[in-house]
Amino acid sequence: MATITSAGIGSGIDVESLISRLVSLERQPIDQLKQRTDGLKTQLSAIGKLQSSLSTLRDLSGRLSRSEGFSGATASSSDATVFTASAASGAALGNYSIEVSRLAQAQSVASAPVAAGASTGTGTITIELGRYADDLSTFDADPARTSLVIPVVAGQDQLDKIRDQINAMKAGIVANVVSDVNGSRLVMRATDSGAANAFRVTVADDDGNPTDASGLSAFAFDRTAGAEVNIGSLKQVAQNALAKVDGVDIESASNRVEGVVQGVTLNLLKTTAVGSSATLSVAQDKTATKKLVTDFMAAYNDTLKQLRDLTKNDPNGTTGPLKGDQTINSIQFQLRQIAGSSTTLGGTLTRLADIGLDPGSDGSLKLNDSKLEAALDKPDNLRLLFSGVDSADAANSGFGVRLREAVDNLLSLDGRIESRKAGINNRIEANDDRSEALERRVQLVEKRLRAQYTALDGTMGRNAGVASYLQQQLDRL
Repeated sequence: MATITSAGIGSGIDVESLISRLVSLERQPIDQLKQRTDGLKTQLSAIGKLQSSLSTLRDLSGRLSRSEGFSGATASSSDATVFTASAASGAALGNYSIEVSRLAQAQSVASAPVAAGASTGTGTITIELGRYADDLSTFDADPARTSLVIPVVAGQDQLDKIRDQINAMKAGIVANVVSDVNGSRLVMRATDSGAANAFRVTVADDDGNPTDASGLSAFAFDRTAGAEVNIGSLKQVAQNALAKVDGVDIESASNRVEGVVQGVTLNLLKTTAVGSSATLSVAQDKTATKKLVTDFMAAYNDTLKQLRDLTKNDPNGTTGPLKGDQTINSIQFQLRQIAGSSTTLGGTLTRLADIGLDPGSDGSLKLNDSKLEAALDKPDNLRLLFSGVDSADAANSGFGVRLREAVDNLLSLDGRIESRKAGINNRIEANDDRSEALERRVQLVEKRLRAQYTALDGTMGRNAGVASYLQQQLDRL
């Protein structure tokens, strides 16, 4: 009697191939579900790219919806050796006369030369920061600023040691040692310019005389009338900058002057001759405004192209992954409707076409540079065309306002984009669940088929053995 060890051996039938083909037929619905799921994932990816494009459009529409998006300004000087200037958004436009009679300075004091290796003397140096009276009668130390107290002891009585102590304090005074053929000098300078950043230096000289110009006394300095200690060591006086803007006197502790002209920063560099002046010109930054408008146009066109590609239906070419999708079609319609509408808030500028953004047959905007340049000469009208708000009729608000609101709604958590994505994800999950159920069914079918064909194979094998036995008996007879 034959013993079956593998399907098909007993009967000679290719049972494995037969089972494989039958199981393959059972798997066809799973393969079809996978194809549909891959298509849904392609749709999700395409919608993700659309979201990115819409986000860019929203950001640029948002900038156009705010008045400051059109308030950029540039500042220039008729004589850049006298001053330079920069302007912030919202700067007051116009031309201004600038006269500079004095520049701000930081006080600087240099000691008498000291021979190399010679002792400076010992004791204590005290530096106070404050302001001298206009008539130099008094010095008012600033109570909010800590005085620098430098102890000078034996072994530390060298210029470089004193310099290092001053600099380590980082308290408004910097020191340096300057050397030449006459010896070395200790130079002390205020870190900030302006009359309120002056300083005086007093000493407690171990030789018992703090004003005899020997020992540490050589480093003392006081400009006050009646004291006038070592005033010959003054190399630069602490003073404020003095200037006139359109004839109005201004004073500044720094040569960087802010806010005298709204939104403008002046950097004073040189005094002007008596009776002469330089001109500050503050003008609209047309270049920045033009770039903002053209960047918006590019973002709008990119979004519209993606929407068209998603719904493309070309029998002889590529078909969009969301062909016929009502959500995508409605978004495209909404954006084109806003871009093709008008507003009365921009005066003579009522449509995007009025500023050179001409709509094409496919809805995209095409730039007419000459019309945009002309619109830039009407900054208030251009601003209102995009950022004006009509509280009585939202459909009459500026294009930036309406597009920003529309895209905000589209991208919100409960907007149409997220709802469409949720719908696709739900279908993917349902397909995955169905595929798992079908996979379990296929496994059961394969198991059943294998059992059935194995049994059949065994039966046929046994019958073959009986037939062989009977044939042998017949042959003997």
